[in-house]
Amino acid sequence: MAATERWVLHVDMDAFFASVEQLDHPEYRGQPVIVGGMSARSVVSTASYEARAFGVHSAMPIFEAKRLCPHGIYVQNRGARYAEVSEQIMEIFRETSPLVEQLSIDEAFLDLTGMEALGGTEFLARQVQARIQKDLHLTASVGLAPNKFLAKLASDLRKPRGFVVIRKEEAAALLAPMSVRKIFGIGRQAEAQLAQFGITTIGQLARADRRVLVKVFGINADTVRNLALGLDNRPVVPDSEEKSLGKETTFDVDYHDYQILKAVLLDLVGQVGWRLRRKKLSGRTVTVKVKYADFKTITRSRSVEGVLCWDEEIFTLAADILRQIDLRKGVRLLGVYISNLLPGSSAGDLGFQETVRLQQRNQAVDALKAKFGEQIIHRGLTGGENLAAPIGGPAGKGPDREGGLKIVPAGQKK
Repeated sequence: MAATERWVLHVDMDAFFASVEQLDHPEYRGQPVIVGGMSARSVVSTASYEARAFGVHSAMPIFEAKRLCPHGIYVQNRGARYAEVSEQIMEIFRETSPLVEQLSIDEAFLDLTGMEALGGTEFLARQVQARIQKDLHLTASVGLAPNKFLAKLASDLRKPRGFVVIRKEEAAALLAPMSVRKIFGIGRQAEAQLAQFGITTIGQLARADRRVLVKVFGINADTVRNLALGLDNRPVVPDSEEKSLGKETTFDVDYHDYQILKAVLLDLVGQVGWRLRRKKLSGRTVTVKVKYADFKTITRSRSVEGVLCWDEEIFTLAADILRQIDLRKGVRLLGVYISNLLPGSSAGDLGFQETVRLQQRNQAVDALKAKFGEQIIHRGLTGGENLAAPIGGPAGKGPDREGGLKIVPAGQKK
């Protein structure tokens, strides 16, 4: 009996945060919307396609975005709202396949292998895309392929509203003329090194002498070669089997500045923390992942005796880890993970040894959210070092220090 052909679907929401803002605010539709922090030292989380036309992109410093698009609509992140919509999206995925691997708040892999009896893999993929449009009034781009690498590549080819199928027999020919930069994680420095050997396309990379690839990618040489050949054996890992939770982002440019990367880290921690608490989990180990411009990847971890479930605690540890990493070579990818997972997501359940200040702060935040709703509180990265500062920040500093809380009375615009 012939083996069942493997099919992986990658779904990536189109400009997710900005699209949710345009959904909730009809006056924003058709306008350049930039979502991120409000301070000059913050970074762009998401830009609408109207804003991208001016060169604005995610992870760009806000001050640079305002230079490129001064007339744009700049909006503060609304994490709770995005999380609410994300859960609705994930429910559509879970109703389609029992194997869903959520990569972030707005993208996931679905394993559709063996589902031909349900109408066929392409039918199911189109159904997922159509349901997101019909039920949630949002758009997504999807890629359907024999493995994760090709599926993710496919979903990125025709954004927004893209639908791309890559078949196993088509993969090599499709990949061959593409720039090596289409292999996720190959940055400008690695691209320049490859160019010195006359390698500029994925096809040339697939045929290159292994010794050349080792010079550029070191121990990752075989992995890169396999990807260039369209090969990727990684399984779709459902949340129930995860050993860690994490989020990473790849930049369009290489970053060397700790303050910029720390602002990105705060956004990543917010997404990881949300997933951790939503699954009623805590963890003991925080890992920061950095991929340099030369494709070298390093991870640095630190564990605690107690457990972690609050964004403040995770970020404080992650930011300290990042501070000790050499950034001079240029960072192409930044990620944060929490592992050694345990059931229970509240300090009370786990006997977490918080400082009195952090405990009081979280109790105050919880009380405010219970009374006014989650949108009552917003955090910003505007200076200082301690995200876990009490309400109002350190004495005499006011609420605009990093970690201070901005409390917005119900009904008042932020």
